[in-house]
Amino acid sequence: MAKLKIGIMGAGYIAGVHAGVLSTDERVEITAIYDIDPVAAEHLAGVYNCTAVATPLEVLERCDAVYITTPNTQHVSLAMAAIETGKHVFCEKPLATNVADAESVFEQSKESQGVFQVGHNRRFAPVYATLKQMLSETHQPHSAHVKMNRGELLKPEWTGDPEITGGFLYETPIHMFDMMRFLFGEVESLHAIGSTHEYKEVDDFSVLLKFANGMHATLATAADASWLFPFERIEVFCHHATLLTREMESLTSSSNLEGNFMVQTMHQLPREQRWGYAQEDKAFIDSIVNNSPPLVTALDGLRAVCIANAVYESVRSNAPVIINRG
Repeated sequence: MAKLKIGIMGAGYIAGVHAGVLSTDERVEITAIYDIDPVAAEHLAGVYNCTAVATPLEVLERCDAVYITTPNTQHVSLAMAAIETGKHVFCEKPLATNVADAESVFEQSKESQGVFQVGHNRRFAPVYATLKQMLSETHQPHSAHVKMNRGELLKPEWTGDPEITGGFLYETPIHMFDMMRFLFGEVESLHAIGSTHEYKEVDDFSVLLKFANGMHATLATAADASWLFPFERIEVFCHHATLLTREMESLTSSSNLEGNFMVQTMHQLPREQRWGYAQEDKAFIDSIVNNSPPLVTALDGLRAVCIANAVYESVRSNAPVIINRG
């Protein structure tokens, strides 16, 4: 079987993570890399012995599948071009930075014969995969508290520019919007309060969410909280039980009235596995090779964007918002 030719659009940090994972998969060959910064493209291409090209079109001409790893507001145009040329597409989160664009990509992806997967890696991280299994099999949740803070929006520089990110919520917190859907089901409505402190946008949010199944949760996310571990945490409250994650490092469970608890740790795993990058890349290639549906779809990407948009809308209106599920 001929190897799948992979092209990468965007040569920043996350492109390097995916390239490192893909380079160990004997089913694929990294063929071309594009970046708006030719030096970045040349560097990554040199590491993986492939060709740096000058335009996204050249990537599409040379490959069977593309990874879109550019800054957020560039995802839509590249995704549409890749779909229109019949390529398999792995689009890093977010799918888009507004609902209309996300809906357009979703609709276009339904017409494609190729696989379209969105890069919500947390679904594949062992901490969250184990938590999902426990919620499905042994623990019935009734509420939760979710936190995802950033230390800063300074490195790289563009992360503090909403013209490039689409807004702070589309940069990091969108992972938790997808994770809440993954763990707890569809969000029915939410009420958010936001404030501005360090950056030229709303950079601190408190959100109360109601789910279609009757569950409720709170989400707190700040862009300037310092890199205090754990910057990401989910606490799930069940019937005389609590499940607690600490980033992608560990999962603690307490299912008794005495306060005893058990910790499952994942810190011994390589980072690419601990954070789910290795598993999501394998799943993408598996879907192509096996002609099977992707595990994180364009619809999943769209619904995460709908939640982010609803949070911004609630902050602006100072009122609850019903979620449009798209």
